[in-house]
Amino acid sequence: MKLVSTEIPEVKLIEPQVCCDDRGFFFESFRQDWFNQSTGSNYEFIQDNHSRSSQGVLRGLHYQLPPHAQGKLVRVVSGAVFDVAVDIRSSSSTFGRWVGVELTAENHRQLWIPPGFAHGFLVLSESADFVYKTTAYYSPQADRGVLWNDPDIGIDWPKLDVPFSLSDKDQKQPVLSRADTFA
Repeated sequence: MKLVSTEIPEVKLIEPQVCCDDRGFFFESFRQDWFNQSTGSNYEFIQDNHSRSSQGVLRGLHYQLPPHAQGKLVRVVSGAVFDVAVDIRSSSSTFGRWVGVELTAENHRQLWIPPGFAHGFLVLSESADFVYKTTAYYSPQADRGVLWNDPDIGIDWPKLDVPFSLSDKDQKQPVLSRADTFA
């Protein structure tokens, strides 16, 4: 596996070494010892999640507040998404900045989004299966979000031939300047 830096140093792109032949492919999708050494962290993943969404579905921007803050290791096993992490640490020099990458079943890339970041994704393909590991359990009382199209963040979401589809919850999230954030 190869760890690639993004414009925000704490957010990492992971590119696995994929072995392919006429039978298919194989790759290690996760190794705790490699992950800890490469990221300089000691996180333990305790929950796996899987969602399937149709083209144009936009989920996010979601996060959980301490003491239930979640780090997420995300990837796509079918289809393609545009995946985004937004720094919501008010003391950070990159506060309010975002990183976006395309994750597909074909490129096998993963994105590490540490605690202190809001996360969201837009489905680019006809449908996508999105899986992710978290470092904390889901906690409804700690669940928060930021509006997906906050003009102060200015995420450049890809244009699609279908309208974006968001949950009522995601359409009503506050802008970052009014959201609960990390110190």
